[in-house]
Amino acid sequence: MTEQLKSFILELTSAKEITQTKPIQSLWSGYGSILRVNLKGAEMSSVVVKQINLEEGNAHPRGWNTDLSHQRKLKSYLVEKHWYQHYSSRSKSRLPKCLGVQQSSNAMFILLEDLDLAGFSLRKHKLNWTEFSKCLKWLAEFHVSFLGTEPQGLWATGTYWHLETRPQELEVLQDSLLKNAAEAIDRKLNDCRYKTLVHGDAKLANFCFAKNGDVAGVDFQYVGGGCGMKDVAYFAGSCLSETDCEHFEAEILDTYFQYFHKAFGQKHLELEQEWRSLYRIAWADFHRFLKGWSPGHWKINSYSERLTKDIIKSLTS
Repeated sequence: MTEQLKSFILELTSAKEITQTKPIQSLWSGYGSILRVNLKGAEMSSVVVKQINLEEGNAHPRGWNTDLSHQRKLKSYLVEKHWYQHYSSRSKSRLPKCLGVQQSSNAMFILLEDLDLAGFSLRKHKLNWTEFSKCLKWLAEFHVSFLGTEPQGLWATGTYWHLETRPQELEVLQDSLLKNAAEAIDRKLNDCRYKTLVHGDAKLANFCFAKNGDVAGVDFQYVGGGCGMKDVAYFAGSCLSETDCEHFEAEILDTYFQYFHKAFGQKHLELEQEWRSLYRIAWADFHRFLKGWSPGHWKINSYSERLTKDIIKSLTS
């Protein structure tokens, strides 16, 4: 730990001493790490710090080591910093409290509440329906929190696979029908009437669970404007088999909108009608990215292929 980081943590927590640091995980492509820091003499016994190297990373696991990729990644950390400073406290959904941020020419630190200490110590690789629905509840409450919010200082269009930010993946896409329909799919999503802020990377790995079933979300690098169905479709694909994605599609949407209306305070039927019609389009949008980025990825399956072909036909006929 650098003296700069140590001083930052001690100052913001009023701790007398840092007793231990433990790595939680490395950041994607070698841009830094997330650490748990144990404290002595502070109100909290531990905090989590996200330390980011703003100089170029060089370890992309799938070979996308380009300047465009680097600039997109740097912007994602600036977005996350701005999110925690100006938006996060407005969320109805549980997420880590931000204790402070610091940025220099080559590094950034984001100091966060330790969710393990707050009771969200469980990480899951598979979910039962109750756990899955709790995540849908989190997403619904998140989307209600920011309905109609302009994404100032965030991504104008949220999600890490947004077409405008992924020209290289589109260029190498071998599926010509999908490639030709990519702009129409993107336009359909962007032209929706009802917009919110989307998490932008709402995969299972970015949710923390409490023993009582409550859920907290982390990692806000790709939060930005858009239709909430982007998060819902992406989340379902991150933790359900293709059979379950297809079989439970209606139940997923029914459950999500039940939570949405409850958080909103009344039924918002116009939004529900619009967003339901965009669920499969959101799915096809991510499928477009995935087939260009990693053609052999396990998430590319027969359900996604059939669904996307149906969407292309409906948009181009």
